[in-house]
Amino acid sequence: MGTFIQWKNFEALLPYANMFKEGLITTVLLALFTVLIGFVLGLLLSVMRMSNIRPFLWLAHAFPDTFGFFERDRNGMLRDSGFLYHLGRFNPLSFLATAYVEVIRSTPVLVQVMVIYFGVFSQLFSLPSFKIFGFIAFNRFFPGVVALAMNSGAYLCEIIRSGLQSVEGGQTEAARSLGLSQLQNMRFIILPQALKNILPAIANEFVTIIKESAITYTIGVQDIMAMVQAIKSATYIIMEPLLVATALYFCLCFPLSKLIAYIERRMSRGDRR
Repeated sequence: MGTFIQWKNFEALLPYANMFKEGLITTVLLALFTVLIGFVLGLLLSVMRMSNIRPFLWLAHAFPDTFGFFERDRNGMLRDSGFLYHLGRFNPLSFLATAYVEVIRSTPVLVQVMVIYFGVFSQLFSLPSFKIFGFIAFNRFFPGVVALAMNSGAYLCEIIRSGLQSVEGGQTEAARSLGLSQLQNMRFIILPQALKNILPAIANEFVTIIKESAITYTIGVQDIMAMVQAIKSATYIIMEPLLVATALYFCLCFPLSKLIAYIERRMSRGDRR
């Protein structure tokens, strides 16, 4: 029985070093674009979940003679139960955002990647087949980014929402007393403080995406794991390429984890002053 791992097999991988470099670049770009798009999506979803838009109550206030039944019963008393009471307080934006988050968080990321690639971009849209940097196929890379960003956005939504809710309500009242609009209050007062609180969690999400991006090799994205599969097919060696891939993922994630821990210590030190 031969040795499980052999040094000569690592030497056989040297001609494929450039493939690992290309896979590493693809993985980093995949994670970077995913977190950026996911953050924007998560911010939008969190604002939708925290919104107070109730169209049926608005109709009841704007046209009381026609739609007042959403708020009051036949005797003119305010409703406090029943179907019309709940319908009047129905918030479609919050409902859609909550449904999206729950569906995405309750389904495997592999299924989401397959649905986006085969169900959306293969059936409904036709992407150009050019290559970025000469080795990243756009028509496979972009669906991978979209699928991962949709998944990341659902998790970032909860992170951002908790950060926004952690800012004291008195600051909103102070902003209103100074004449700031709701948008100005969110941009200049609430969001900067919330970002400080959730920055470590967002950085952790970046680390998670680096690892989860390996799933996109199933749709042909030329990341680290795709290169492992290609090298295995060319050399019939599997363990050594996997160990190299493990080392590459470790070299990406471990320094980031330490950097996140350092940032958390610095931020908590500032809070204690």
